[in-house]
Amino acid sequence: MKIAMMSAWNTDSGVSIHAELLGREWIRMGHQLKIFTFFKSDFHGTTILKEDEDYVVRCFTTSSHSHPYLDPRPILSTDYEVFVVQDLGMLPMDELAKIFHHIRKRANTITIIHDSKPNSNSSFYQFDWDRIVCFDKRYEEFLRIYHPEDRIQIIPFPCHPIKKGNHEEARRKLGLPLEKKIVLIFGQRIKEHLHLIPAIRDVSSKLSLLLLIVSQKDIEDLEGINGLDIEIRRQCPSIESLYDYLHASDVLILQRASCDGVVVSSSAFQCLGSGCPILANESPFFETLKDVVVTYSDLMEFKESLLDILNKGIRYHTSQKALEEFIKRNSSEVIAKRYIELFQTLKEEQREKEFDQVSRIMRLMGSISPDNKMEKISIPSINELEERRLRPQ
Repeated sequence: MKIAMMSAWNTDSGVSIHAELLGREWIRMGHQLKIFTFFKSDFHGTTILKEDEDYVVRCFTTSSHSHPYLDPRPILSTDYEVFVVQDLGMLPMDELAKIFHHIRKRANTITIIHDSKPNSNSSFYQFDWDRIVCFDKRYEEFLRIYHPEDRIQIIPFPCHPIKKGNHEEARRKLGLPLEKKIVLIFGQRIKEHLHLIPAIRDVSSKLSLLLLIVSQKDIEDLEGINGLDIEIRRQCPSIESLYDYLHASDVLILQRASCDGVVVSSSAFQCLGSGCPILANESPFFETLKDVVVTYSDLMEFKESLLDILNKGIRYHTSQKALEEFIKRNSSEVIAKRYIELFQTLKEEQREKEFDQVSRIMRLMGSISPDNKMEKISIPSINELEERRLRPQ
């Protein structure tokens, strides 16, 4: 199948994580993929993680750019059967709308919703999508108020496939101590974790512990912390490097500030496949992950849960037991196949519409009666029918 996707790509944004988990799986499945993404001068995310693949074309700005722009030529000159749009609100919507009728002539169209609540920009609603995909029922509840219910479909956020590694080998590779428990915090939200430092220090008084920070942002906020062994790696790691860090660690901490609306933690889905336990605060970000992520409601419960995981207690084993089954249901391979099934369904629906259209024209022209069995009739194309109508009698 020939698939085009308009999305963030090769950046540290949650949208890019989602797009890459799906897109790379489609390629492994043998499908052709073309990615249309943001210019390097104006993209969604905080950094570009790697060089683009040969199927990636950078041809537009973000919607928040002072002069939103989209170069239509790559999109209109590429051959595809399905056109997928990720996180429409971040794209130059009005510019896309100008060529959308051309896209619809050649492909089925799908938009994947990353918004946490109804979009207030009227430009968001000018597109006639074949399907509107969301991650769970929380999204569906607000989407069906504004969109045709029969166009909305739930397909969960994909997990990175299971890719477990060797604890000691990963530590040797990264130059990390072999004998200590390692608590990992990574990403661009270091500030949200600062209030946990005293609790981590308390736990370190009971266990030999290293706090490992992997980030390029807000590192200066960690200066001057005493009584805790901290190692800082100033990196924005690729997925391969991130999994080395996860394999080397005993626990990953994900702290997310409260927010309005519906959200998922792309970082959690990205990291689950490593097998590294995740400790996270109770938050809408982790509502759909309660079985596989250990959550806490306050600092006391945080310390208890952290000690439990580091000592491989009940909470650790409960979450690890649920993890593999969860990934089997939600791995990128499984979710990518669900999208392919959706694409095939849309193609069938399109064929049925075209079949019905020809059937109606033929009936109007008196070519067949309503009782004829259509599958036994050789049906001319619409152009042939038009030529027949105009032919002199």
